[in-house]
Amino acid sequence: MNMNRKFVDLSLAIDGSPGEVIPVQVRYFTHEEGAKQMGQIFGMDPDDLPGKLGWAGEEVTMITHAGTHMDAPWHYAPQSQGKPARTIDEVPLEWCCGPGIVLDFRGLPEGSEISVDDLKNALAAIPKELCAGDIVLLHTGAHHWWGDRSYPERGVGLGREATLWLVEQGIRVIGTDAWGLDRPFSYMRDEYQKTRDVNCIWPSHYAGRLKEYCQLEKLANLGSLPPSGFQVFCFPIKIRKASAGWTRVVAMM
Repeated sequence: MNMNRKFVDLSLAIDGSPGEVIPVQVRYFTHEEGAKQMGQIFGMDPDDLPGKLGWAGEEVTMITHAGTHMDAPWHYAPQSQGKPARTIDEVPLEWCCGPGIVLDFRGLPEGSEISVDDLKNALAAIPKELCAGDIVLLHTGAHHWWGDRSYPERGVGLGREATLWLVEQGIRVIGTDAWGLDRPFSYMRDEYQKTRDVNCIWPSHYAGRLKEYCQLEKLANLGSLPPSGFQVFCFPIKIRKASAGWTRVVAMM
């Protein structure tokens, strides 16, 4: 075993954080409650169990887009690149492991849309060239607000052309520490109200209709990583025919 490896957890703990737009509910079963369950199952007095205690457990109610998760192409549309869009159980495992690159966009004004030039400038600042199979992680600074009700409206988002440009470089997985890969909803809504241009709504997600790719949303601890020189592992839970899956995202250096 290589004892020089270092792991960085890039995932949020799933809980009832105010940062979740759709609430997460976790019901915790105590060891005392577990003892009663075991007593019923095995036909015994719960007090006869060691320490009068049984198993603990949890019951969780949440959407597949809660916590750190991966969006599958099916989330964007029924088709991607002219073919049936993959659901989360159909995402190739090869996409879920690769060299990681962190691009820092904390200097952009909140609510900004990341352009192709922004991507190129961020890569030049490292400096780093993209390679097919890289996993690109966008550091927006939004993670600082996790746990606050304002979290979904923090950070910056990827534009349509920038998304397509990344995928054309062979990038299959793009991640962000913000609530979503697009700009916060309030900024997209304000632009639409001013322009009535529907193209300003969800442009990064909709780009997945033209070019197939997956998103990692609600990442954590991107500030603990170097710009490059590490591996990312991001295997989603295999939920049949689902648009997303909860994902334990880990970086290994």
